[in-house]
Amino acid sequence: MAGPTRAEGHPDYSSSSSAGFIPEIWSGKMIEKLYARTCYGEIANTDYEGEIKQKGDTVQIRTTPSITIRDYEVGGGLTYEKPTSDKVELQIDQAKYFAFEVNDVDAYQADIKLMDDWSDDAGQQMKIHIDTNLLGKHYADAAAENSGSGAGAKSGSYDLGEAGAPVGITRDNILDVLVDCGSVLDEQNVPEESRYVILPAWMNGMLKKSDLRDASVMGDSTSVFRNGKVGMLDRFAVFISNNLSIVNDETAGKPATNVFFGHKKGLTFASQMTNMETLPNPTDFGKLVRGLNVFGSKVIDPDAVGHLYAARG
Repeated sequence: MAGPTRAEGHPDYSSSSSAGFIPEIWSGKMIEKLYARTCYGEIANTDYEGEIKQKGDTVQIRTTPSITIRDYEVGGGLTYEKPTSDKVELQIDQAKYFAFEVNDVDAYQADIKLMDDWSDDAGQQMKIHIDTNLLGKHYADAAAENSGSGAGAKSGSYDLGEAGAPVGITRDNILDVLVDCGSVLDEQNVPEESRYVILPAWMNGMLKKSDLRDASVMGDSTSVFRNGKVGMLDRFAVFISNNLSIVNDETAGKPATNVFFGHKKGLTFASQMTNMETLPNPTDFGKLVRGLNVFGSKVIDPDAVGHLYAARG
C-alpha cells in the first residue's frame, strides 16, 4: 500500500518499526561513539571531566607540586616544606549542536533504526569539528624547547621547523624526523608510554614509502578506520588526521602542516552532552530531535607536547 505523498525535500524511509528515543540512553550512545571515532580521545586525558552542566562551566585542575631534594647532614636536622598545588582552570568554552526532525510516518514505516544511523553520522560530524578545534590550536601551546629550529631542552640540536623554514619531509628522512621528535620528549623526561604523533595524510604516505616499507609492521590494521590510529613507531602511537592546521607559508613557497605530538598527560579534554531532547514538531506530525555538546581543552603540561612544522621536501 502506497504511503502518503511527501513535500519536496522530505526524504523517504522505507518500512518497519524504529527504536524509541530515550534521551539519556541516546546521549550515552552519542558520547561513546564520539570517543570511539576520534584521535583526541586517544591523545588527551579526561581525568578532570567532572560535572559539566553547560557552556561556561570551569573545571578546577590541581597540579602536582615539585618536591625539593636537599643534602642530608648527620645532626643537621630536617627542613619540612609545605607543598602547594597550583590550580589550572579548564574552561568549557566550546559548544556544538545538531538538530533534525523525525516524521511520525517515517518512525512507523522505517526499516532502519533511524536514531542509531543518525547518531553515527552526528558523532562523525561532531568529531570533525572537535578534532579541528583541538588540533588547530594546541600545537602552539608546546614548550619553547619542544618546537622551532633549536628544539631540545638539553641540547637545542633538533630542527623541528619554524615559520619560513619548515622541515622538508621526504621518504628518506621522515623516520629520522620522527625519531628527533621522540628525542625532544626524552630531553623533557616525558614517559615513554602513551606518547602519540598525529600526521597528515601526505606524511603518512611518506612513512609508508620510507625504509619502514611494510606499514603492517606498525600493528593494528583495523583501527585506522575507527580513530585514525595507524600503529606504533619509536614509542609513538601514530595517528593520521585531515584536521591538522595547514599554513600557506609564502616565504617557503609551499604549504606547511603543524604536526602535533606529545604525551597523553600534556593535554586534557572534557566534554558532555548537556542537552538531548525531543519536542513536538509544531508544523508537522512527528518530533524534533536536538542535542548540545559542550567541551573544553587545555594543555596543562607544555613540556609534554611538541610541535613539528613540516612541508613536503
